[in-house]
Amino acid sequence: MSSAQATKNCITLKGSAQIIVDYLKYGIHSILFQRGVYPSDKFEATQQYGLTILMSKDPRITTFLQNVLSQTEEWLSKNMIRKVSMVITNAHSKEVLECWEFKMEAEKGDNQVADPSQRTSSKDLTRIQNEIREVMRQISASVSYLPLLDCICAFDLKIHTPGNTEIPAKWGESEAFVIPNAQSVQLRSFSTGLHKVETVVNYKLNN
Repeated sequence: MSSAQATKNCITLKGSAQIIVDYLKYGIHSILFQRGVYPSDKFEATQQYGLTILMSKDPRITTFLQNVLSQTEEWLSKNMIRKVSMVITNAHSKEVLECWEFKMEAEKGDNQVADPSQRTSSKDLTRIQNEIREVMRQISASVSYLPLLDCICAFDLKIHTPGNTEIPAKWGESEAFVIPNAQSVQLRSFSTGLHKVETVVNYKLNN
């Protein structure tokens, strides 16, 4: 079960952020494995959402993700994130080959209070995790239609926030990117009752 902050059938905004960041963590690791961004022997299996998920053992990757996702959780608990993008590039040419977009939309929850930070959701955690499991299955199945990444690749994460957001000192503003001849596939969405999350993969269609 998720470590989300929740009383019986009561998810807080902070708890919703924890659920989503857990999904991002397992989803990003799964994408790195499924898309062959790093060698398969650099991953180890773990159980989550009733599925076997391959997680990177590389401390550089795990530390990077921990730093980015901890900040993501803080901003998301304040409804300051519109989208998180995972960008896969050709490590040599820097060409963008694939972009996984995790779009987040605030929901009203059960109580229509004026202060969004006080809203809660009574949606059952098991139901939420079942919805996430279906998205994770679609991520695993994506290798059946996504083009082979036949070059050395790298990845980065971009967090889309309001323009007045205070950015951590070691972070920087990122420029917009374009995938030429792009195709998109919409995966299933899930909801915590306080956030709706949609996952979309955009990829370069090989000629």
